[in-house]
Amino acid sequence: MNAVGDPAALEAVAREVAAAWGLELGEAFALSRASYVAPAGEDVVLKVTPPEDDESDEEADALELWGGDGAVRLLRRDRERRALLLERAQPGTDVSELPEGEAAAIAVEVGRRLWRSAAEPFRWIGDHVPRWLEAEPSELTPLALELYGSLDVGRATLIHGDFHHQNILDAGGRHVAIDPKPMLGEPEYDVPSFLWNPLPCRLRVEHLASRLATFAAAGLDEERMRKWTVIRGAYLQPQEADALGALVYAH
Repeated sequence: MNAVGDPAALEAVAREVAAAWGLELGEAFALSRASYVAPAGEDVVLKVTPPEDDESDEEADALELWGGDGAVRLLRRDRERRALLLERAQPGTDVSELPEGEAAAIAVEVGRRLWRSAAEPFRWIGDHVPRWLEAEPSELTPLALELYGSLDVGRATLIHGDFHHQNILDAGGRHVAIDPKPMLGEPEYDVPSFLWNPLPCRLRVEHLASRLATFAAAGLDEERMRKWTVIRGAYLQPQEADALGALVYAH
């Protein structure tokens, strides 16, 4: 779950790194809340993640593995200061304003590039999801725990971890993902965050079903997507309990 860093402290680190790398920082992007993210030239972006955001620990490793295929390219990193120099997607518009079907089709195409075999240093979602469920109990938690117990959770596929409309950008001839929270799991784990975005969004079962059908047509398991939507929704979207609970039984 996303951690929020101290903006002033993150900006100070970003300016130190920018000076060391000979970069000139622009104004931070408005949507960069948990991390400090700002343009550092016409074609590059500097990102600094807070130490408490442990889900981002392997972001650079994932970007290196993807190598620009499905995600922005990693150009340079400073491990100690948690700083990344990234390709700047241009024009950089996300898919939230596209027609429903087009946005979902692009998400499937990007996801299929990201979901690939991997191992260490990436961590397994199965070592974290139970802890997140316990830390953020809601009325959905009992159902989520039951559904989670019914899954033999995959551990061989690299997943994005925060896969939604605002994290899929137009990079001029290709669409790329940004801001991964990469771990090992299964593609179906990534779908829920796309289903309940762009925010603010009031979930409707029929609306979610059309998106599920698009991912299912690409080979993902619809039953597992439904289960993951309730499991992840228990700690990320508990206010949508009615819609999420109905999702399991709406087919």
